[in-house]
Amino acid sequence: MFDIVHGHKRAVQIVLALIILPFAFWGVESYRRVGDSNFVASVGDDEISVQEFEAALKDQQDRLRTLMGRNFDPALFERPEFRLSLVENLVRQRLLSREAVGAGLAVSDVQLASIIQQIAAFQQDGRFSKQRYENVLRNQGMTPLNFEARLKQELAVQQLTDAYAQNTFLPAAVIDRIIRLNEQQREVSVAHIAPDSYLARVKVEPTEAKAYYDGHLPEFGVPEQVRIEYLTLSADSLLGQVQVTPEELTKYYEEREKEFGKAEERQASHILITAGQGASEADRAAALKKAEDLLRQVRQAPNKFAELAKQHSQDPGSAANGGDLGYFARGAMVKPFEDAVFQMKPNEILGPVQSDFGYHVIKLTGIRPGKVAGFDEVKDRIEQEVRKQKAGKKFAEAAEGFSNMVFEQGESLKPAAEAFKLPIQQSSWLSRAGGEVAFPGNEKMLAAVFSEDVLKNKRNTEAIEVAPNTLVSARVIEHRPASTRPFDEVKADVTRRLARQKAGELALKEGGEKLAALAEGKDPGVGWSKPVTVSRQQAPGMPEAIYGKVFGASPAKLPAYVGAENPQGGYILARVSRVAEVASIDDVKRRAYAQQVRQMLGQEELGAYVASLRKKTEVKIRQELLEKK
Repeated sequence: MFDIVHGHKRAVQIVLALIILPFAFWGVESYRRVGDSNFVASVGDDEISVQEFEAALKDQQDRLRTLMGRNFDPALFERPEFRLSLVENLVRQRLLSREAVGAGLAVSDVQLASIIQQIAAFQQDGRFSKQRYENVLRNQGMTPLNFEARLKQELAVQQLTDAYAQNTFLPAAVIDRIIRLNEQQREVSVAHIAPDSYLARVKVEPTEAKAYYDGHLPEFGVPEQVRIEYLTLSADSLLGQVQVTPEELTKYYEEREKEFGKAEERQASHILITAGQGASEADRAAALKKAEDLLRQVRQAPNKFAELAKQHSQDPGSAANGGDLGYFARGAMVKPFEDAVFQMKPNEILGPVQSDFGYHVIKLTGIRPGKVAGFDEVKDRIEQEVRKQKAGKKFAEAAEGFSNMVFEQGESLKPAAEAFKLPIQQSSWLSRAGGEVAFPGNEKMLAAVFSEDVLKNKRNTEAIEVAPNTLVSARVIEHRPASTRPFDEVKADVTRRLARQKAGELALKEGGEKLAALAEGKDPGVGWSKPVTVSRQQAPGMPEAIYGKVFGASPAKLPAYVGAENPQGGYILARVSRVAEVASIDDVKRRAYAQQVRQMLGQEELGAYVASLRKKTEVKIRQELLEKK
């Protein structure tokens, strides 16, 4: 019934990403606010409000928390460059939305309903579930109205962008040339002229090592470091302090018994004669007459229902299956259709039932009664959930007290540790760049540890959120100021570094000489590797430094020789001994390449189009608001 979703796959993928990895969609109205001075950017006479920006920021935080877990660092979102990129994305979306609206591009409610019901995130057992739909959106702080307005807008914008992304013209000769270049194969041998073989030929004087040390003192610096002790208050850390009674488990089960059951499901087949909201009265009358005629036929010969559905149903999703829609629960189908099915008796035939899609002739073919899991079956799951909820509540109640105590009794973590029954942990040495600790790379935490109040006044840090429902307070127990390692300590390392540098220079010089000799047809005694066949698509083991030169070598005279400096030291030589062109190009491959290249060029054209929109539209971004923390 809803095959239209395939024609809008990209927009659906975009909006699905916004559900699972949300990006601040608050309905169409938020895209049309004008006159509110509290905005971070303006696009023409449209303003992107601070509230809209903060919602986008929050949603990005939620997304990264989910992806990164304990490694999540809230400080990332305080960086002006990150906040600016977020606003730039909102500006781009606004520019395209304005153009789509101005061009009169729109999506009908019937199309929208069709697409939503095909989205897997909203389905249960392969069928659309209204309850799941509402739950998924609610979990992301959205309402169906917000989401549907956003999806409508995204589909309208897609119609605009598809004009660029899917309509680039490419001559067949160009595609064939690209295929031949991309799939051309070359047989290549390589030789590495490594610095190690030249180490015995170089000597580093003590004066050279000392001169290098004196001229590169920053390389031998040791950053300021601290060791800390810290307390972590989290919902997880409080799980062991939570007691759960049998009465609480029973109460939880009784209050949510339906959640532990499976709703009644029904299987139905239908014959659909379409007459959507845009149909004329004449078309509706004709559709109704045809549905009534089919109803008479199936009532006279019920065993021919599947055959008639295959012949006459205008639902492409089920017609081939004889109209079978499979099993579904309430909330999976449009309301008029669903209401009819759930009042029917087995094998009953009913119709015509009118919905937004047209007229349905329905046959009920099966019923699966609902079932509720017994308390003993779900007791462990309930206990885990109740314990988690109580720990979360305990954390919420304890967070303020914890924050106050580590601040008010800032000379020690011991009072808070005793009051909240938390272990005091210790870290290894940390620099401002981080280190091995439970909150790696958390910039806000590290900044607090190295602050004057904590470092010099020996006080606790404030309670800092390093992850959702996780507060940490720390204090410095040992401090090492920044220093420079003495020459005697690094002398051996410096000597080895200089020796390798000199050996690398010799290898580089000899590599160039060998390449010149090969070009003259001489044999300089190069130890080549076993030949391998590579292409621009697949070049396993091919050093990156030589890759471009291998495919830039002319095949006119083989073998061809190329060389390049190795970023890891020394020189790389390559011999191209054979070039194999693509034997033939079939239409399937040509179409696949053409699609990829069109998409690439289309994206470039779309980028240029958006840039032109921005050039002719006054866009203002208030940097001072983005730099606020």
